[in-house]
Amino acid sequence: METLTLVSHHLCPYVQRAAIALAEKGVAYERVYVDLADKPDWFKALSPLGKTPVLKVGETAIFESAVILEYLEETRPNPLHPADALRRSEHRSLIEFGSAILNDIWAFYSAPDAATFAAKRKQLSDRFAWLERRLVGAPWFDGTDFSLVDAVFAPVFRYFDAFDRIGRFAVLDGLPKLARWRQALAARPSVIAAVTEDYHDRLWRFLLARNSHLTGEMQKSAA
Repeated sequence: METLTLVSHHLCPYVQRAAIALAEKGVAYERVYVDLADKPDWFKALSPLGKTPVLKVGETAIFESAVILEYLEETRPNPLHPADALRRSEHRSLIEFGSAILNDIWAFYSAPDAATFAAKRKQLSDRFAWLERRLVGAPWFDGTDFSLVDAVFAPVFRYFDAFDRIGRFAVLDGLPKLARWRQALAARPSVIAAVTEDYHDRLWRFLLARNSHLTGEMQKSAA
């Protein structure tokens, strides 16, 4: 089959989804990183949206993480979607829910003031409370089989490794199934390998540079 190249950014959670899926499927690929603040011309030619990930299949570029995941499901072994059509559709819906939570996380760490920060924290808490009610988490999202939903939520929880260093924001409090799921995901080899060893330092510097309410909390925690 054609060679695969995953065009990546070091902090992009959507790239991590694709990297996890590729690892779970045992698919060989090359990984190339780009600076989204200074996009090279070759990347602009591949990605009309100017975003990562991009999966190059031979000379053809596929962009948008959900599309990449579906392509891998259709063309590579070791399926990560349920076989049942209804459950498969539900999982696709939950992947979209995971994307909505990533948008909420962006709003949380970018909030300019305490009031906005509190509102975004509450919205995240409500999202995760809903997820706790649906979650099986024994050990994976829907039971014993690792799925694309697991691949999607692993990068979500990785943000909270940084947030937990800053303070206790209570977003994930009182959610025992979710806590177990988060712990299982953090130990999964494909999840660990989805980022570079300096990921946490890169994320920390990125958050510090936001000049947001969270940045102020980070500075307080370091004082």
